[in-house]
Amino acid sequence: MTGLQLHAVFDVLAWLCAALAARWTMRRTPAARLLPLAHRLPYLVALTCGAAVGAYGLGSLNLYLSGAPGVARSIEGGLAGGILFVELYKRAAGLTQRTGARYALPLAVGVAVGRIGCFLAGLEDFTHGVPTDLPIGYDFGDGVRRHAVQLYESAAMGLFAVFYVIALRRQNAWIAANGFHLAVFYYGAQRFLWEFLKPYGKIIGPFTLFHFLSMMLMIYAVTMLLSAQRRNDERPLPA
Repeated sequence: MTGLQLHAVFDVLAWLCAALAARWTMRRTPAARLLPLAHRLPYLVALTCGAAVGAYGLGSLNLYLSGAPGVARSIEGGLAGGILFVELYKRAAGLTQRTGARYALPLAVGVAVGRIGCFLAGLEDFTHGVPTDLPIGYDFGDGVRRHAVQLYESAAMGLFAVFYVIALRRQNAWIAANGFHLAVFYYGAQRFLWEFLKPYGKIIGPFTLFHFLSMMLMIYAVTMLLSAQRRNDERPLPA
């Protein structure tokens, strides 16, 4: 089996694990409740279309900026596109309900599993790191030791998944309600760090397209977390 075939297998496995994680989350917390029936299909369409546009659009743009034009997918691009399209749909539909709670664990688990597939694909999918002399460097078959940033990201998101599961088992209501935005912030922060170890084309100084996308995701997450806190502060005290 080739590297890209293994990548495809892990893509499917990542989706299956994410689906199981979503099911587990919905059984654990009412914060992950479903939308009203009338909104479920258009919400799903917005989410799917946004994720596809972001994944392929930003993934391919990054290849172009890196001097290797072609079609590519990006996990971070898919996340950003999905968020944007969903927020636009919610605004257009007048929805004020927070809808991300059930996606926190699937995001972490999906990335953790999916990035293993990226690692097994080797140099073919352009997700490897820059060369390094450190003993943790990995030779993908061309005699050059590189940072295995795919595994760094997999481990980082795996740690968040463990943290989130423990929090829900302990019935932490704040984590349950705000887990998705915490996951987005954490994902953006760790991705920002690993971008310094990738061979992508720079836009300004040492910063790549995904550095700026990571910052936007972190700003979005902080804004939503602060908004949630303000909502809690404004709730009337029980009589």
